[in-house]
Amino acid sequence: MELNPKGNDQPSRREWQLIEKVVLTHSEELKKSRRWGIVFKSLTFLYLFAILLLALRGSFWSASEDIVSTGGHTAVVKVHGVIADGADASFESLRRPLMDAFAHPDTRAVVLSINSPGGSPVQAQMMYDLVRQLRQDHEQVPVYAVIEEIGASGGYFVAAAADEIYASGASLVGSIGVISSGFGFSEAMERLGIERRLYTSGENKAFLDAFSPENEAETAHWENVLGDVHRQFIAAVEQGRGERLQRDDPRIFNGFMWTGAQAVNLGLTDGVSTVRGLAEQIGSPRIYFFDAEKDPWRQILEDFGVSIGQGVANILLSMGDEPSLTLQ
Repeated sequence: MELNPKGNDQPSRREWQLIEKVVLTHSEELKKSRRWGIVFKSLTFLYLFAILLLALRGSFWSASEDIVSTGGHTAVVKVHGVIADGADASFESLRRPLMDAFAHPDTRAVVLSINSPGGSPVQAQMMYDLVRQLRQDHEQVPVYAVIEEIGASGGYFVAAAADEIYASGASLVGSIGVISSGFGFSEAMERLGIERRLYTSGENKAFLDAFSPENEAETAHWENVLGDVHRQFIAAVEQGRGERLQRDDPRIFNGFMWTGAQAVNLGLTDGVSTVRGLAEQIGSPRIYFFDAEKDPWRQILEDFGVSIGQGVANILLSMGDEPSLTLQ
């Protein structure tokens, strides 16, 4: 230690300055640390508060929303994306928007804006039945379907419930058929020396198992199931389109797709138009959208990218031992 001028061992002025500087620096660091702690705690509180508001939104806010008076409008309900349980285009997601669109006192017409490649035949059938029932309950409200990029298979199934169907000239329309696909790994397993061990209770419980050789009886049964669903699909289209459908053309129900312009000649659509063009054509140019509200928790999870993991999980689950049907 440097001696002070008096010769004792007390810290010199320079050492006191150094000590003071270290103490002040440490004090500033503590202040900064506290400030950042307050910031992070505040952000955490705001985040949790936002989650709470989203969770309460459906149970409190939606019930208190007043009906907006428009003086007359065309109600539009979007059927966009793959039709599947839990998806945006599912029966449960679109049930309330459809019912609200028909029930609104200022609704002059309802338009189903369809942009879907298909999906679950059950979900499509449920939406088809709901639209038909709402048409019957609200006879004064005409129902139209407008196909955007694509209205195929299950998407067209839903469209067939409308009074009239329109599409753009280059839209893809049709694909009236049923598909079930998978893979067969039995030969590959044999070459690799892999032994399949499968235990069931029920002679046909494991039918169409991807790791077992294909069985003619099982295949015939499954084709019969597909055929039955296809017949239900055809019956719904025939009921919806009536005499406009060119039933003499064997291609209509074989799974082919056509452009919106070609579909008019086959009776699959009634003309070429868009949502806005149709609204003006029917004399109700004001458009009012009835959108499905996403579950707030699902929205939060999607914002954080959890939907990616969910998609991977769905793919893995789809490779299980139970076959599935898809309208594509």
